[in-house]
Amino acid sequence: MSGMHHDSHQAGAESFAALRTKALESLLVEKGLITTDVIDTVVRAYEQDIGPLNGAKVVARAWIDPAYKQRLLADGTAAIAELGFGGREGVDMVVLENTPTVHNVVVCTLCSCYPWPVLGLPPSWYKSYAYRSRVVREPRVVLREFGLELPESVEIRVWDSNSDIRYMVLPERPSGTEYLSEAALVPLVTRDAMIGVAKVQVPATPARR
Repeated sequence: MSGMHHDSHQAGAESFAALRTKALESLLVEKGLITTDVIDTVVRAYEQDIGPLNGAKVVARAWIDPAYKQRLLADGTAAIAELGFGGREGVDMVVLENTPTVHNVVVCTLCSCYPWPVLGLPPSWYKSYAYRSRVVREPRVVLREFGLELPESVEIRVWDSNSDIRYMVLPERPSGTEYLSEAALVPLVTRDAMIGVAKVQVPATPARR
């Protein structure tokens, strides 16, 4: 697993930001300017749709363009920027390729460092103490709880995101998608597959595009 570069100042700053966000949210709700349902809807959209769609576009491009894939694995930040994605939480991006013999999974053991420009907001389970502590010690067990059963022959590598480096997984392209276009591949790629707790699945009857 990669070394950790967190420090107490970084953790404290993130905690302050979280508290400030909660305070502003409570104030807006109290004044009737917004409802908790609206907040939840927006958060879900950025967690599951808007943010991860950027990462899915990166993955789909890498699947169909070998030259782009090579650039992505060599310099994730620059290659991701080619598609117009980047920002404060993705200044130094490292992309990890899953293969039939190696499976990568990402965690942030001390807080919730996460590549927002390509994956949106981190899901609640990613920030939980249970995930942060257990995936390092027993990754195969944790992945099984997510529904991902990997053969013992597959090596699992756990990567610790931190304030300096954000990691993103390049999932394996599933067989049966060779005839699909880049645009058709994008909807197949999930946030969880780009964190490494799932594999990309092929629908029973994928659309041809």
